[in-house]
Amino acid sequence: MTNHQKRLSVPKSWPVERKTETFTAKAGAGPHGESGVPLVVVLRDVLEYVDDTSEAQYAINTDGVLVNGDSVGDVNRPIGMFDILAFPDRNEYYRVFPDEGGRLGLTEIDADAAGSKLNKVTDKTTVSGGRTQLNFHDGSNLALDEDAYAGGDSVVVDTDTNEIVAHFQYEEGALVTAVAGQHAGDIGEIAEINVQPGSASNTVRVDDENGGFETIAEYVVVIDENFVEEDDE
Repeated sequence: MTNHQKRLSVPKSWPVERKTETFTAKAGAGPHGESGVPLVVVLRDVLEYVDDTSEAQYAINTDGVLVNGDSVGDVNRPIGMFDILAFPDRNEYYRVFPDEGGRLGLTEIDADAAGSKLNKVTDKTTVSGGRTQLNFHDGSNLALDEDAYAGGDSVVVDTDTNEIVAHFQYEEGALVTAVAGQHAGDIGEIAEINVQPGSASNTVRVDDENGGFETIAEYVVVIDENFVEEDDE
């Protein structure tokens, strides 16, 4: 199986130029599904910290880069929305945040903020022992004794303790950002949630400084004011 793919065929969320070269790295198995961007692409093409795959491999082998607080073994490890990238030697920390046009962008954050990660609850299931398992947007999950969360909510999880430290409910008035669709990167407050009958996608109407927009509910993630402040820095 090839470790490369054509740039013209990569997802729109990938922050790569499509016409400069024919191929780019192919994302390995892991979180975020097809939208995940290989770590080497972020290090080489976005941050320009390395020139090639060998330098990227050296960086991860020496714990020069951490993802969500953990060491990484594969330069093609998929990176996606709301992941935390830490570069301890540089004292630099970034959160993956939606950019205009739906591309993955990097927002610089401080060391304290890098100790936790935002997750959107896509659904929840009951597992052995009657515990509730929250399933997140990136494919990860978390089993809990209590059932205080709903699909569409967002939770902030401490990357060291794996405990929830904040909870943002999906409801009218909630602050959200769109992570896909033509309004990707826009931020506003939910004005109305429209539940559609049958298999049709639910939609939300969002008020923002440009007059608002309507999008598919799946495309929005609840955030809090700290995310807006970080993005403005």
